[in-house]
Amino acid sequence: MAGKKRINLALQGGGAHGAFTWGVLEVLLKDPEIEIAGITGTSAGALNGAALKSGMIRKGSQGALENLDGLWRRMGAMSVTDIGNWFGGLGPDPGQVARAMEYSLPYTMGETMARMISPYSYGPLYSNPLKSIVEGFDFSEVCAADGPRLFVCATNVRTGKARVFTKDEITTDVILASACLPTMFQAVEIEDPETGLKDAYWDGGYTGNPALFPLFDNRLPDDVVIININPIERKEKPVTPQQIQSRINEISFNAALLGELRAISFVQRLIGQGAVAEGEMKSVKVHMIADDDLMNDLSVATKSVPTPYILARLKEAGQKAAEDFLKAHRGDIGKRGTVDLQEMFT
Repeated sequence: MAGKKRINLALQGGGAHGAFTWGVLEVLLKDPEIEIAGITGTSAGALNGAALKSGMIRKGSQGALENLDGLWRRMGAMSVTDIGNWFGGLGPDPGQVARAMEYSLPYTMGETMARMISPYSYGPLYSNPLKSIVEGFDFSEVCAADGPRLFVCATNVRTGKARVFTKDEITTDVILASACLPTMFQAVEIEDPETGLKDAYWDGGYTGNPALFPLFDNRLPDDVVIININPIERKEKPVTPQQIQSRINEISFNAALLGELRAISFVQRLIGQGAVAEGEMKSVKVHMIADDDLMNDLSVATKSVPTPYILARLKEAGQKAAEDFLKAHRGDIGKRGTVDLQEMFT
């Protein structure tokens, strides 16, 4: 569309913290100047991407907004205790809620069991709680040739490599695989169409959170907007078991992304030095929407337990972060990246 600012979206995984992405997407979808051309997503990012793509095919931006609202209403309904209603009138700091959850007996017991008991121990009683949610997607819309191109990343357990699924490769199992934390869920088996053999898959965050390389296609725009929900930096040293676990989780799930950003930085230097002929390599313009202050207050506990109160606060934070980004950088889209990769890796 003429006059539109065409962007690609890179949607990180991070459990219930994906509600922050929900808020960002709402602002972008309502902006008449923004066109979403490509989406790469992992875990919660894959769910957000599938909901957005499906809705766009059915009813344009309004359909995408409705799908995202429905997705996160269902995610909030998964919570065992409605902390949102309990805290409704008090409006506590999200960090206080996170700490209360971290040190609560039920959460501590659940974390201990996850380290001691395999998800394969449950036998016929096992079920993936996300399955009913993902089965609600219309995959004829998710896989449609029209609308934004969608890519979903999962980790092949046998090879340890990322696999990116797109178009009609994307199924219920693929999205469940992309969100499959191995201490919580049984690996998802997906058949390789070339060999006919099945491989087990785990969460895509281990190898691409999200995978950026599918967006390097020349048919897609140069601008990649990363919606970051795993803090890259933490100022304070983690000292409690909960803080240490949270930081391990963040470092693990940012490692692949940082590797790809380093590669983009290297290519940018080559292009800037004239060492690469123009058009030979894609000059990716990287942008990032994040709220590290909020995410530093939250933890693995708030990722694991999608309480309505935290989901609402995350959505609000995502909306504000997206509005701030557009106010500061709308004019940069299509012209220059707004993440200083050279400084990041100096």
